[in-house]
Amino acid sequence: MSVFQYDRQLLNDESLFNIYKELTIPRLFEEKMLVLLRQGKISKWFSGIGQEAISVGCTLALEKDDIIFPMHRNLGVFTARGMDLYQLFTQFQGKMTGFSKGRERSFHFGSMEHHIVGMISHLGPQLSLADGVALADKIKLKKGVSLAFTGDGATSQGEFHEALNVAAVWQLPVIFVIENNGYGLSTPTNEQYRCKNLIDKAIGYGMESVQIDGNNILEVYHTIRHFSEELRHFPRPILVEAMTFRMRGHEEASGTKYVPNHLFEEWKVKDPVENFENYILKAGIATPKMVLDFKENFKSELNDVLERSFATPFPIPDTETELNDVYVPFANQPIAPQSDKMSEKRLVDAVSDGLRQSMEKFDNLVLMGQDIAEYGGVFKITQGFVEQFGKARVRNTPLCESAIVGTALGLSLRGMKAMVEMQFADFVTCGFNQIINNLAKIYWRWGQKADVVIRMPTGAGVSAGPFHSQSNEAWFFHTPGLKVIYPSNPYDAKGLLCASFEDESPIIFFEHKYLYRSTLGNVPDDYYTLVIGKAKVVQTGTQASIITYGLCVQYALEIVKELNLEGEIEIIDLCTLLPWDKEAVQATVQKTGKVLVCNEDTLTGSIASEIAAWIGENCFQYLDAPVMREGGLDTPIPFATILEQNFLPKQRMKEKLEKLLSF
Repeated sequence: MSVFQYDRQLLNDESLFNIYKELTIPRLFEEKMLVLLRQGKISKWFSGIGQEAISVGCTLALEKDDIIFPMHRNLGVFTARGMDLYQLFTQFQGKMTGFSKGRERSFHFGSMEHHIVGMISHLGPQLSLADGVALADKIKLKKGVSLAFTGDGATSQGEFHEALNVAAVWQLPVIFVIENNGYGLSTPTNEQYRCKNLIDKAIGYGMESVQIDGNNILEVYHTIRHFSEELRHFPRPILVEAMTFRMRGHEEASGTKYVPNHLFEEWKVKDPVENFENYILKAGIATPKMVLDFKENFKSELNDVLERSFATPFPIPDTETELNDVYVPFANQPIAPQSDKMSEKRLVDAVSDGLRQSMEKFDNLVLMGQDIAEYGGVFKITQGFVEQFGKARVRNTPLCESAIVGTALGLSLRGMKAMVEMQFADFVTCGFNQIINNLAKIYWRWGQKADVVIRMPTGAGVSAGPFHSQSNEAWFFHTPGLKVIYPSNPYDAKGLLCASFEDESPIIFFEHKYLYRSTLGNVPDDYYTLVIGKAKVVQTGTQASIITYGLCVQYALEIVKELNLEGEIEIIDLCTLLPWDKEAVQATVQKTGKVLVCNEDTLTGSIASEIAAWIGENCFQYLDAPVMREGGLDTPIPFATILEQNFLPKQRMKEKLEKLLSF
């Protein structure tokens, strides 16, 4: 006897029995996984028992090429999309034949073949990736829908607010599904939010919302089917709250002692699998033999797959393979300008020129940032871009740095390119999680490109105080998977920016605000690129080397001129900070034997410190003096000009160079 009223609508018996099979597969799969967990054959498991109807109902209701963003308890998404069981099992065991070569656990992976993008542990970030996919579909006039799952606990995260706000402002075809199972690990919903229902949150975003019984498979299916079809023709976001219950712990090690027993009793009778099985049997949709044969056949297939998967060897560590998989393969060959015509440009103009020509070359490139459309950005780099490229590709964004970085990654999932302008590099802290944990790691984790460039107006010297003047490149220098570029002149700025859009790895591109309008140089009028990862010799010398980048390149040139040391001091501009050019550094150390490494950023834990340490370890035999470093003071950046000048390293660079030469 079923406790649910099932509305089959126009579904025939074959379709209903297929829904039953898809609903039962993750239950049988999980029951086997729990046995394996007790036997110590897998290390961890997040159970979705009791919640299968949400995963399966949503997945079956969508088209095959609609991208789904699942979470821990959505095994039914993976099985309903027809993933190979052997590959799925080896994924859970950390085998090389899994989807992530043993680098990721349980459901922290994706497969674009199956149009599934896996989660990261921070729960909220996948929501704005769904925004990006929906934006790509809308720009391409593709009648697609993206669907992202989240839990009741994750609705407390800022990412939830940002993703819903962006989707609402841009009217994106996204279905956000909250699986409200009553607990965020052990914290009950009454300690997570004050509104009566989570769908009430939609009111503030101007969104439609609906609450459904998440254990009624047909209610889930028909609801998602209805909205997904509507959204293809009338794009907009929908918030769905699916009421359900978690019958096991957050993960198996956490247990369920914090849950009152009466809740288990109440929800046991609402089991989505048992109730739907009773329904199809009572309605004559399937016979007991059909149900039994299906279960026995699937269990047999499962056991065969398990035998093969356990016989599969674990990965053999190979350092070269691990390092090679950090970045998307990239030819990195320079593209020469088509003519010799050059113009004198400021750095700000060179950046704008490179950005405009990249937009002309790549019609799938979308620019996003605060005030970058009609206003042209606070530094006017995108002035006139809306008139040339339209508002679909040059987009003002809400103050949602994290969601916009996530949206950029979502665009990349649909084969587009994205640029995000941080209004000031300081504001990147609000998008830090997306950059560090999503953009940087996704290719290494499961081979998915993050074709995103984040432009970062950076640096001091303009009396803007501690929240508009930071040099924060070292934060990203420490993150494998990112490329970090920091030009010091107009020629390099344009060539390296254009190269950044050719590259399909995520790139953090720093542009010094002081240099924007204080630095002039001859720049080719045509499109061209430079090699990423190569340093350049700005000035040759034989007595000592200054290795630096950004504003400190200008400082070095001024100091050498002031001390009348032209021809004696070699100045190396790193240009790219990650990966940095070790060959060029070693060559200059070997040539001069004395080295000063400088950066504008605070000195402790800086890029200068890392390069100095590397020289000491790898080039000791060439040194005639200790490796010296200089950088900004280990303080926040002050507002008053006289204090800011004291913070900046120019005078200390001069003194340190004189000390170095005295050895």
